[in-house]
Amino acid sequence: MDKRVPLTELTAVRPSVVGTGEEHRGQIERLEGSAVAAALRTGLSADQLSAEQTYFNDIYLLAPVGYFVLGFDTTILQMNVVGADVLGVPRSNPARLPLRQFVAARFHDDFDAMVRNALNTNQAQQCGVQICRHPDEQGFAATLRASADASSQAIRVVLELAEGKLAALERSEERFRRIVHTAEEGIWEIDAKARTSFVNPKMASMLGYAIEEMLGQALVAFMDEEGRGILEQNIARRQRGVAERHEFKFLRKDGSELWTSLVTNPIYDADGAYLGALALVTDVTADRANSELIWQKANYDALTALPNRHMFHDRLNYEVRKAQREGLQLALLFIDLDDFKQVNDTLGHEQGDCVLIEAARRISNCVRTSDTVARLGGDEFTVILSGLEQTTGIERIAQNMLGQLTRPFLLETGVPSISASIGIALYPSDGHAPEELLRNADQAMYAAKSGGSNRYSYFTAELQQAAQQRLQTTLDLRGALVAQQFELHYQPIVNLATGKIERAEALLRWRHPERGLLAPAEFLSQAESGGMMLEVGDWVFRHAARQAQQWQQAYGSEFQISVNFSAAQLRGDPALYSGWCDYVQQLKLSPHSIVIEIKESVLADGVTRVVERLRCLREMGLQVALDNFGNGHASLSHLKQFGIDQLKLDRSFLADIVTDSGELAMCEALVVMAHKLGLRVVAEGVETAAQCSLLRLTGCDFVQGYVYAGALTPAQFEQLCAAGLPELDHF
Repeated sequence: MDKRVPLTELTAVRPSVVGTGEEHRGQIERLEGSAVAAALRTGLSADQLSAEQTYFNDIYLLAPVGYFVLGFDTTILQMNVVGADVLGVPRSNPARLPLRQFVAARFHDDFDAMVRNALNTNQAQQCGVQICRHPDEQGFAATLRASADASSQAIRVVLELAEGKLAALERSEERFRRIVHTAEEGIWEIDAKARTSFVNPKMASMLGYAIEEMLGQALVAFMDEEGRGILEQNIARRQRGVAERHEFKFLRKDGSELWTSLVTNPIYDADGAYLGALALVTDVTADRANSELIWQKANYDALTALPNRHMFHDRLNYEVRKAQREGLQLALLFIDLDDFKQVNDTLGHEQGDCVLIEAARRISNCVRTSDTVARLGGDEFTVILSGLEQTTGIERIAQNMLGQLTRPFLLETGVPSISASIGIALYPSDGHAPEELLRNADQAMYAAKSGGSNRYSYFTAELQQAAQQRLQTTLDLRGALVAQQFELHYQPIVNLATGKIERAEALLRWRHPERGLLAPAEFLSQAESGGMMLEVGDWVFRHAARQAQQWQQAYGSEFQISVNFSAAQLRGDPALYSGWCDYVQQLKLSPHSIVIEIKESVLADGVTRVVERLRCLREMGLQVALDNFGNGHASLSHLKQFGIDQLKLDRSFLADIVTDSGELAMCEALVVMAHKLGLRVVAEGVETAAQCSLLRLTGCDFVQGYVYAGALTPAQFEQLCAAGLPELDHF
């Protein structure tokens, strides 16, 4: 179906554009005068006046007659489409050609007189000439009408071909109809009362109406309440002669939103009275939706729909400034879910995501709608409690959160129970800067987690001091390897059957230049959080391997040294292990000389990954020992699944074996089952001769503890081996 508007309809709705040739000339002259008049009335500057005139010059662009703006030497400064077509030159006139050049020589006197008179009088001047594109052409007749520009800095000339006004008018009408119907933008004209006086087919289609449904309708009929308020301001500005470009929302016929980019210009009559406005309308709904989507992704967490880290920092900055301005307090809560990693490892990441979504909902239900709940990433959340006159209600909120988060989570594949650790920092007592508050709330959370989890902790000066100490330790660690500040001490492991030292556990020490000799508990957590565990672990393995080589030469080829292996090392690059294999071969050392000790908690660090990494270690010939057995969550079935070679009984099994027969029976049962699985058993933490005697009766293979010696330097270890172990009374 042809949706074009008939020419007669265009004439009816847009008489200011389509009319007789004489009417058109008059309209051009009136519009020109009204542009200058309106600009002068509104007190525009020279630049603004130039911009206004440029706009009205655009009206001449599609006029059915030639239109020129000339310099005093008749150089063509501007021309419209018809003018450029008549002369056969580019509309920008790059050659700076004068119009006089296109006038046949025999008409030069008439042309010069017209220009001279136009500059010296207020009346328009006219003359008939012959226009020639080239000097050797006969050319064609035309009528020129000239008048001085209102600025007195140029001459305006209208050129009308002698072929007849009707033919030029028909061409103009056809061009106008073609442009209006094929335009990719909407064209919308309103009258002085903001009623629709003209729309093109594209504009009607964008709103879902037929053209006749829109004509005569008030502009507010296509807007919501918000738009109507904006419209009143816009109309007032247009009546003052302000041309605008802005985005605006309309309502389609079906009620949906149409976001548009509007280029709006006012229309005046010859006397400068406001007649209405004309707008060029572009549909930007899709672009705006994409922009909103990009903004949403940049500021909100995709999983929980909570503000993300970026939005949280913006909110915190705003709330701190507001609290400072209004003299109020603010509380920042830093929330970390306890044992959430086990949910991911045992039930899968999809179920873990369900827990995070539900946790976000529960946390949000504990605070006001005016407060901010955000997810920083992983299982970390923050809450900004703003506008507080007093802080008495903070503890109630924190306790409520802890209670909500300890309730079981009903999932498809299980019902896990988790808890949370909450750190609380207050503005202004705990910090004035947003970054300081966040850092202090994080440290308070760390203290809550260290205190046993499922609790909250306020920030204190002591926490800050501890945090600074941890930071300094991390910085010092980076130079410890280079400065050769690490040492390995060794605790003997004694064969109960022979009473000889046949093994040793390598224990890392850091000889800090200021703090003295540090045990692993004082720095390993900082090494892990600082991403240095792989480097430290590699140093320990290589030094232990060199020591094993020396002591095998002294004490026999079966001598073994065990080294501790962390979860961070299991998560590291497997290429590191192959480097160890090459190093052991360079030392001409049997791989089984080194025993890798892992804790029970490591077995929960992703079953598939652990099995794969332990398999790599055992294929190299290294042995694997499970440390602190009985103090975690490992079962006997894990021992076979993970390829464990040795079992180290936790000291908690040994504390009461002398006085409690039940504990002794439990210990004996574990030894028997381990032997059935082909494992050797080491009892660690042995402190008395009586414990040694009972362990030997249970069939335990090795013992380790202060009953013989603590951690020794290599020189002390060698002295002990040379002197021999003391005789124990209960042996």
